Amino acid sequence: MAATESTMAALGMAAPDFVLPDTDGRTVALGDFGGERGLLVAFISNHCPFVKHIREEFARSAKRYQEKGVAVVAIGSNDAEAFPADGPEAMAREVEEFGYTFPYLFDEAQSVAKAYTAACTPDFFLFDHENRLVYRGQFDGSRPGNDVPVTGADLGAAVDALSEGEPISPSQRPSIGCNIKWKVGNEPDYFG
Repeated sequence: MAATESTMAALGMAAPDFVLPDTDGRTVALGDFGGERGLLVAFISNHCPFVKHIREEFARSAKRYQEKGVAVVAIGSNDAEAFPADGPEAMAREVEEFGYTFPYLFDEAQSVAKAYTAACTPDFFLFDHENRLVYRGQFDGSRPGNDVPVTGADLGAAVDALSEGEPISPSQRPSIGCNIKWKVGNEPDYFG
């Protein structure tokens, strides 16, 4: 199983704007998340083994984050023509099956993934109440087949610190997952 690391965007980066449809066809924008302590933007996909490995715990963790006043949104940016399991209909089934309490948005043009410099699924970006990046990296150290329990410890510690007004450690480990499935000719230039 090939693995891609997150790009580790610069801490302090402003959250790039987005306006995308959710699985019910409603439009959701970055501006819809004002007033919270922070915002977690998670790039995920339905078919990736790395996402499948954490999605049940991620769904539980997202509820805890929301209870702490941190908004959560997930974005699917894979090429749905080449990978129909990552298209809007399959995304709607995923929301239902795993009880996602957050919007799951479809980035058909892949422009939002590029704006965030997302590279893999899962790829997590945590922003403070001023929409400045305070954490990017892994959910935890668990990967398919490594026998490390899925706990969400790394991202959870960052969310806890953010919600309590404590500093977030700048020592952060990249997420590792499936590469985003870019449309032919639409690959980003941030891979060098």
